Amino acid sequence: MTDVLGRLTAALADRYVIVRELGAGGMATVYLAHDVKHDRHVALKVLRPELAAVLGAERFVVEIKTTAALQHPHILPLFDSGQADGFLYYVMPYIEGVTLRDKLNRETQLGIEEAVRITTEVADALDYAHRHGVIHRDIKPENILLHDGRPMVADFGIALALSAAAGGRMTETGMSLGTPHYMSPEQATADKEISGRSDIYSLASVLYEMLTGQPPHVGGSAQQIIMKIIAEEAQPVASLRKSVPPNVAAAVNKALERLPADRFASAAEFAQALKDPHFTAGETGAAAHARGAGAARAWWRDWRAWTVVAALVLGLALGRLLPGATAQPAAVERFEVAVPAAQGFTGAPLNALALSPDGGMLVYVGRASAGAGIQLYTRRLGQLEPFQAIPGSESGSYPTFSPDGSRLAYMTPEGARVIPVPFAGATTASVSAPVQALGGLVWLGNAALAMTDTGGGLVRVGLDGRVTTLARPNAAGERNLFPQASLPDGRTVLAIAARGNTTFGPVFAVDAVSGRRTAVLATGVTAAWYAAGSLLWTLPDGVLQAAPFDSRRLRVAGAAVTLAQGVRQVVGGGGQVAVSEAGSLVYLPEQPFDLVLIDLTGHREVVAQGRRFHSPRFSPDGSRLLTDFLQQSSRDVWTLDLRQRTLSRLTFENDGHDPAWSRDGRWVYYVHDAGIWRRRTDGGGAADSVYTGNDTQALELTRDGAILGASGSGPFDLVSLSATTPRTVTPLVATPFDEEAGTVSPDGRWLAYASDETGRPEIYVRPFAGGGSGGKVLVSEGGGSEPRWSPDGRTLYYRGVKDGMQYLVAARVAAGADFSVTARSPLFDVTDFDTAEPHANWDVAPDGRRFAMVDVGAMTSMVFVLNWPLEVARGQGRRAS
Repeated sequence: MTDVLGRLTAALADRYVIVRELGAGGMATVYLAHDVKHDRHVALKVLRPELAAVLGAERFVVEIKTTAALQHPHILPLFDSGQADGFLYYVMPYIEGVTLRDKLNRETQLGIEEAVRITTEVADALDYAHRHGVIHRDIKPENILLHDGRPMVADFGIALALSAAAGGRMTETGMSLGTPHYMSPEQATADKEISGRSDIYSLASVLYEMLTGQPPHVGGSAQQIIMKIIAEEAQPVASLRKSVPPNVAAAVNKALERLPADRFASAAEFAQALKDPHFTAGETGAAAHARGAGAARAWWRDWRAWTVVAALVLGLALGRLLPGATAQPAAVERFEVAVPAAQGFTGAPLNALALSPDGGMLVYVGRASAGAGIQLYTRRLGQLEPFQAIPGSESGSYPTFSPDGSRLAYMTPEGARVIPVPFAGATTASVSAPVQALGGLVWLGNAALAMTDTGGGLVRVGLDGRVTTLARPNAAGERNLFPQASLPDGRTVLAIAARGNTTFGPVFAVDAVSGRRTAVLATGVTAAWYAAGSLLWTLPDGVLQAAPFDSRRLRVAGAAVTLAQGVRQVVGGGGQVAVSEAGSLVYLPEQPFDLVLIDLTGHREVVAQGRRFHSPRFSPDGSRLLTDFLQQSSRDVWTLDLRQRTLSRLTFENDGHDPAWSRDGRWVYYVHDAGIWRRRTDGGGAADSVYTGNDTQALELTRDGAILGASGSGPFDLVSLSATTPRTVTPLVATPFDEEAGTVSPDGRWLAYASDETGRPEIYVRPFAGGGSGGKVLVSEGGGSEPRWSPDGRTLYYRGVKDGMQYLVAARVAAGADFSVTARSPLFDVTDFDTAEPHANWDVAPDGRRFAMVDVGAMTSMVFVLNWPLEVARGQGRRAS
């Protein structure tokens, strides 16, 4: 059972028992449910979450009530409607039968008498509803159910309720009301006033299909169909099926008139004409079309047609009518899109967004569906289908599409992977190479990737794993060359030359053939992209800028303009942005973190706020917290005095992070420059290097003074670094899987850690330094990460999973000669608290009654900017003036 279905089942349990899913459409998912109160089967329709988010529950419930009073033998009644746990739903009878669409799919064309009978009965229902002030607005074969051959119109008035509830904001959902093939011209041109004559047009279109096997207007895309609806007369039905009686053909022609005033005044008149063998419509527009265009008004003189033509040419918006349109739009649009909280973003230090080159598909990194870890999600823009997890993408990050859009590459702790598009049923391919897992990757043409190797160099990695060095850090203090984007020539990589592990520095263009480097941006930036003839970059203060870029001369060719402010920066990395060649981009808005103290009941107290706090650690006496955060271009360790609530900077290397206290509280150990350094906690003296090596991070200091660390760029292993010279490294837990967040019990006898050896992170405990006996013990159930011991060693806390959400779990343990778990108790929800790897991003106070955590809130929104190249172009005009 999915998380969504589980939530829905629980929310409606007192009224409806969900039996199974019947189907899913553009607006809703339909379930067969049992009405508990009335002991009957019903059809429960649940609106798509994206649609529900735009509508708002209260407004929708009010509007849909206007349809509940409709009582007609050919109208499927509305039993119930409401909201439950954020879901909007409505309930109708469950009809044993098929839809008209099912019947047409089987038979293509119906008998003339049957088609006319169905139409007249539906027309009778429409006439009744219109006289009660309700217009259907979405008549189509899918909404006509056939129960023992008798038509029943479903979803009556739902479209009206959706439109009214949205208050004109339906385009925010990417959905247009009405199905293109059956839209009336006034719906196609978005007229504000829709009358019952629109339903008559739609019903005539359905009858047309029943008689001829196709709707009146067909085309290869939605925009082509809409253009035909507003610009062309339908081909006379009799020309496609000569056996259609003249009165039926005349009635269909009249009902399909482009001008509402030229159609039947009521659905009853339409039904009567279909039954009257003497009916003739006279000189209808359709008849004129059959003889020639002389009497018909030329479509190019119709102002409504030109309105839609202009709208199509200008590109209404991404994913609405013209996804991937190449025509130049007229306006820059910005709007926010939400993702489900359970799939929300984390504060993990990795790039989280990718857009396909045509701008039609989004991929992002969110919380794993299992509740622990991360994975990739995707959604085709312009569709109401929710975000879907990409199979096999657990622990994936740094997603990026190939230039031709046919494949997606992403990083895992084991290395890069490539998966074909679309993702369903596709098999991923591993690209093994000695590269930095957190160094990122970009496509170099469609056949290779550019990445950073473990020595900081920029390398080309073929899809077969063959590695070619492109450039090495120079002698001017550079530490890493991080790839940012590739140019259309397929051989030039834009890379940031960083002095440390933090992605910050000038941008260079590197030729993959000659290795020649060309300076592009001298100003230090945190990330860069190339698309639609422009160079885009983020600055340390979260500003996204862009300027025209000459990709042949490798130079900025115009004035820089600001596209966005408040863009979220990865801790130690770049701005969270993705761009497409189609002129769209998406970014994550900055959300300041809170450093909080939480007691055992879940009560929280904010002790510092407004910064990207990371890796808090209590001092041995509990009076201070160590934390690191990104400030402008530097990331360093700070001390928070919990009494005075003051922050003091402790390290000054611009690359200090992941701190740990010595057991006596006199020293602070931290990661810097791919090694471990230490500094006196009073700030005196100079920092000195303790260990130099790639990708080794300090976790904590053990009782004997050794450093417990995590080593590797992925997968991580747990190691012990000796406290004496020479510094030796002793593996503790080393497997092909990730072993992370190691922590030693207060008595020094047991090592707790997280491992994904079963396919998901779980918590294990094993003897440490000969202190205990037996093998490893599984502590968590259903997933777990980031363990920390209580000061007395009787409880092991960790982030666990329950019902798809994350909780701080207290595992009571018995640690005698052997180790065992005696009880597990979820304490409070920690879903909105930041995670980290390969260490815990929270800590337990020495008194055992408080926890220090980083509250990131519900990071569930992203901002789209459409047609941003217009803003770049306008910036050049302002410059010229």
